[in-house]
Amino acid sequence: MTRFTTSDGVGLYYKDWGTGRPVLFSHGWPLSADMWDSQMLHLAENGFRAIAFDRRGFGRSDQPWQGYDYDRLADDIAELIGHLDLRDVVLVGFSMGGGDVTRYIARHGSERVGKLALLGAVTPQFMKTAGHPVGPEKSLFDGIRAGLRADRAQFLKDFSPVFYGVHHGAAVSDGVLEQTLQIALQASLKATLDCVTSFSETDFHPDMATIDVPTLVIHGDDDQVVPLDATGALAAKLIANATLTVYDGAPHGFVVTHDARLKADLLAFAR
Repeated sequence: MTRFTTSDGVGLYYKDWGTGRPVLFSHGWPLSADMWDSQMLHLAENGFRAIAFDRRGFGRSDQPWQGYDYDRLADDIAELIGHLDLRDVVLVGFSMGGGDVTRYIARHGSERVGKLALLGAVTPQFMKTAGHPVGPEKSLFDGIRAGLRADRAQFLKDFSPVFYGVHHGAAVSDGVLEQTLQIALQASLKATLDCVTSFSETDFHPDMATIDVPTLVIHGDDDQVVPLDATGALAAKLIANATLTVYDGAPHGFVVTHDARLKADLLAFAR
């Protein structure tokens, strides 16, 4: 397996396919780099170098007790970019992963970044607060943590139909649902819990002003997990030189349900 070790001693797994301009993918919760296989293959077959890593605590990466705040996660990305000496990289972040690629730019600048894509991302803020009155209530995330502690496997199995919009009529195979659960259960329980707190409570509003590269924001208007009006629509307004593309009827997991359109959009954006 292809791995590197971070400055705090955590081994991270990554895939590195193809040659050309690098496109670096950051996955959503509670998944791994495997969620990107279809998009990575498409880009690698069309002249790009597609790279995706397993976040610490998830997939095939090490499972440390700590380090699940966005500053550390952004530093992991910075160290991977430095390890591979990537330049003019296209950063792509989905859901929780949209936060760490955004925080990467805020902490490390855009010297090595050419473009940014935020897909169903939690930016600029997920949870409802006094300053962000449009997000879900804290009680929702308290319930997620309680469900994970009580029966993680069943909780995640029940979560997938909402993630993919199956309950709203989306056609997703049993194989996809089984693979999603298998990937999610590779993660440590500690990482799975801590990241709920990170992606729900982190405020990325200050980070938005630091983004100075062309940015593509893609979001589904039937996203029942990360609501469009509370996240993607606001992010596109706050980021200079951002383009918002709304997928009509798309759920949160449009990486699967709208795979063909997403591959075409990412390829055009990367070019």
